[in-house]
Amino acid sequence: MFVKPVQSPLRNPRPTHTHCPLGPSLNIESTIKTMALCLGQVFSKDKTFRPRKRFEPGTQRFELYKKAQASLKSGLDLRKVVQLPEGENINDWIAVHVVDFFNRINLIYGTVSEFCTERTCPIMSGGLRYEYRWQDGDDYKKPTKLPALKYMNLLMDWIETNINNEDIFPTRVGVPFPKNFQQVCKKILSRLFRVFVHVYIHHFDSICSMGAEAHINTCYKHYYYFISEFSLIEHSELEPLRAMTEKICN
Repeated sequence: MFVKPVQSPLRNPRPTHTHCPLGPSLNIESTIKTMALCLGQVFSKDKTFRPRKRFEPGTQRFELYKKAQASLKSGLDLRKVVQLPEGENINDWIAVHVVDFFNRINLIYGTVSEFCTERTCPIMSGGLRYEYRWQDGDDYKKPTKLPALKYMNLLMDWIETNINNEDIFPTRVGVPFPKNFQQVCKKILSRLFRVFVHVYIHHFDSICSMGAEAHINTCYKHYYYFISEFSLIEHSELEPLRAMTEKICN
């Protein structure tokens, strides 16, 4: 199996709210407070694996992003938060979430990257059963075994390149999305899932020692409900975390 990364900007304006609740048993209010604590103390800015991608104020996607964030903070069920708001364009909605998940997952991996070395993780994998090889059609023409850290660097670079590509993620008003836009997003989201796989299976002890388990569980639930709502990833791709997903998302 191989991987790639991406990220994106925005268009016109409207309100949005995107945020994540924490662990399975926490109520929304305590979740939001805990989330703020996690973000402020555990996931500090200097831990970010890549600079955060931001939405440009005054654009459609900036407003959608605010709407998504507000919905998350309002205490709505995450399953409802991910649903397409009435009257909104589905591609704009997907674009906003792809960028947001890129930022969140980037932050999560940045937190454990110091423990993810060529010695500790010589292969990008998810336990003994799943190995992810890198192929991008350019420097890596064939699926190639790589240390997890190298793989992650290539992944994030690939995602950023795609998200910053105006032909794929147009930001100007009136410029349509390309016909293959959702296919590109599916590939991005599928490859971001592999970051969750590696972190949960190989670095979860580090996450727990930082007190960040609830935050990551919430981000994963948000991600899972979103990809499920729009059928953006094949079920077979999710197999590495199936047991955990059934436990915290159902």
